[in-house]
Amino acid sequence: MRALRTAGAAFALCAALLATAPVAAADASPNASAGTDGGDEPTEAGTGFRTATAIEQGQTATASASAGDYLYWVFPAAAGQVPTVEATVKLPEAQTRHGRTTWQLDVYDGLRRRQACTSGSQTATATEQDASVDLSCRLRRVRSWSEAWANDPLPGSYYVRLTVVKLPEQDLGLPFTTEITASTRDAGGKYAEGGELSPLTPAVRAGATQAPDAEPSPDASESSAGEDTSSHTAAEPNGGWGSGWWSDRWVWTVVGGALGALAGVGGYALTRGRGSSRRPPAAE
Repeated sequence: MRALRTAGAAFALCAALLATAPVAAADASPNASAGTDGGDEPTEAGTGFRTATAIEQGQTATASASAGDYLYWVFPAAAGQVPTVEATVKLPEAQTRHGRTTWQLDVYDGLRRRQACTSGSQTATATEQDASVDLSCRLRRVRSWSEAWANDPLPGSYYVRLTVVKLPEQDLGLPFTTEITASTRDAGGKYAEGGELSPLTPAVRAGATQAPDAEPSPDASESSAGEDTSSHTAAEPNGGWGSGWWSDRWVWTVVGGALGALAGVGGYALTRGRGSSRRPPAAE
């Protein structure tokens, strides 16, 4: 009976840990897919890496441009996350176009290295009758560290570039609108690894700020001195740049320990037997 009570207590402890583990994971891990509240979504895009418009994870940005323009956005990604970028290009009226157009979505890391897509339609072609075209790119899991020679995704800023790569010459300059969303998901503890790296993200746009004690240049224009660079800065993800202390390895470690304890109790109960008899042996 004591062995059964011990086994029952171990089972109850294991069930309680499994029940609370998803709640702890939700509280400890960053909510990567949650966007911002309100109507503060960006409505423009940059024309280069230095002027890329910053968007948050899960936020939808819109922009209007002309065919042939390069559009840039920047978003943050932390270690252990798998970034996914989705874009929808709304094309001009069919009667104004003269043929097929091919659009391409590229993603670069904070070192401006082009990252390969593991899934999604990075390049898509629209016919004259299509009203829109969808593109997407899912990157590899962001690592917490990497070798110097590797091209692994690292925590920090990620730049998105959208442009048309093939179109009739008559269609160059036609207006279009686009919607883009950058989201991430947690890859889980089975990909967890050691190491730490500072985020590869610039604090502000290069050349837009100066030291606090530096004198302003007499040749600097008033517009550049008062320029707002907040839209060109990638915000830190919820929960920080690291993957955090929580990992689903904790669940499997606890479950393995509980199963090991149950196996020990069960083995002891099977091998100890009923014990020796309390009555003395009969006299011969």
